[in-house]
Amino acid sequence: MTVTHRGPARLYLARRSLVAAACASALAASVAAPLGCAPRPGPAPVGETVRTDAGPVRGVRSGPHLLFRGIPYAGAPEGRHRWAPPRPVPPWKGVRDATAPGPLCPQVPSPYTRISSTEEDCLVLNVTTPPAADRRRAAPVLVWIHGDGSVGGGSFFDGRRLAARGLVVVTVNYRLGVFGGLALPGLEGSGTFGLQDQRAALAWVRRNARAFGGDPGNVTVAGVSFGASAVAGHLASPASAGLFHRAVMASGEGVMDMPAGAMGPGVPEYPWYVWRTGREMEDITTATTSSLGCGGDRPERTLACLRSLPVRRILEVPYVMNAFQAFGYGNATLPELPPAALRAGRFHRVPVLSGATRDEHRTFVGMAYAAAGRPFTEADYDRALRTAFGAAAAARVRGVYPPGSFASPALAWAAVVTDRMWARGTQAQHDALAPHVPVYAYEFADRDAPMFLPLPGGFAFGAFHAGDVPYLFEDEAAEPRFTPAQRRLSAAMTGYWAAFARTGAPRGAGLPGWQPHRVDRPYTQSLAPQRIGPVDYRREHRLAFWDGLS
Repeated sequence: MTVTHRGPARLYLARRSLVAAACASALAASVAAPLGCAPRPGPAPVGETVRTDAGPVRGVRSGPHLLFRGIPYAGAPEGRHRWAPPRPVPPWKGVRDATAPGPLCPQVPSPYTRISSTEEDCLVLNVTTPPAADRRRAAPVLVWIHGDGSVGGGSFFDGRRLAARGLVVVTVNYRLGVFGGLALPGLEGSGTFGLQDQRAALAWVRRNARAFGGDPGNVTVAGVSFGASAVAGHLASPASAGLFHRAVMASGEGVMDMPAGAMGPGVPEYPWYVWRTGREMEDITTATTSSLGCGGDRPERTLACLRSLPVRRILEVPYVMNAFQAFGYGNATLPELPPAALRAGRFHRVPVLSGATRDEHRTFVGMAYAAAGRPFTEADYDRALRTAFGAAAAARVRGVYPPGSFASPALAWAAVVTDRMWARGTQAQHDALAPHVPVYAYEFADRDAPMFLPLPGGFAFGAFHAGDVPYLFEDEAAEPRFTPAQRRLSAAMTGYWAAFARTGAPRGAGLPGWQPHRVDRPYTQSLAPQRIGPVDYRREHRLAFWDGLS
């Protein structure tokens, strides 16, 4: 059984990858770097060397911040350590240069992402410190797990905007695709190597935060899309106990299923979007690696064969990266299905800030059809409804979402899947957590959020998936297009996130009030340039209808 849908956060990471590629080219050619690149590091002034538990690192100053890039937090997962739990970093002698991003983990280019990598020695992280005036006492630490399970890296996320709010910001690389999710019978860590890498990074933060002015007793783990689903995994994983004290999940899929065809024609339904049994992960491994000549009845010989292959050869297999955008459960890292653990209260009791965008699924419909020059007609809409819900239920859904009420059948279909899959899953996650911990729910609702890429056509992406990320992280492509109202929204959002990281509640001077969500008293904070305040999330996304239909 193989999942081949394109990763949810790919569009944002694509935009960042284009900037990264331009920066690398400029630095290599010794020409002026384009807008969006970090300053070319020069000789490090006094005070920009920090000692980690593996050795000292030298960073670079950027205005009031110190930036440290490419710091190893685990040993290279190569050779016999490929598809093995992360191991300690060998100590180094002398001062290690940390002024430029480290290598990306293995990944392949796509039509929207030109970057690629075959480098396995990639388990590195980046640290951005707050202004010196805020470093007189230990600062809260925010650890960011990027989205998508097959592309990207921590260096694409510039933490200076959040660091300016008094946070130490850490962004992380972790093993992607087949390198993070491969599973074989008897293989320790099957299906969870990427999750284990993230846990190793959190352990590194606990050991080293103080050296960068951070408080190891006040760590927030945060992520978007696949990264937010990973956060749900850490909440449910006994092995992650004590490594974080708050959690942020942006557009996560932790309690979300997937109707047939929702992520594209031919993609089957799944009871859970990102969780698979150990056997399912093994089946995915067999299906995707069978062409590599490493099959057989003895898993240990299969593993040895796969470990002997060059990275480049593995990456040539179609879908070998996208197929593993899931985590296996029923193992030491995830002993049980995370949604079941969350609903039963068997998770780490920390405050949670969680939400989604108002128009989540427009990203996927727009890229699959409008941006690809493929029309999505009313006949396509009816066909998609029948595939997802069956003929009888499709008629009911069409009655609630008549295509004539939308600007196009594509927008009607995007609204159906946004409400049925994303909003329903987000609400279910909040309702599962709220009886046990404080939950602060939000909806990013800026329907004029700047699109990251110059996609062809005039599709209305609205408040699209991951469209809120540039409001939190520096993005020199999006920010010049912000209106004054969008800049104020960005300031409010970073204020909320920083307050939550500091105290466990998104409250602060000058910020509109934000109440916790309760099952018997739902509360979702709408975040839009025109208005910040409560929204009736269930009504807006017709959740009563969907609950009744299910």
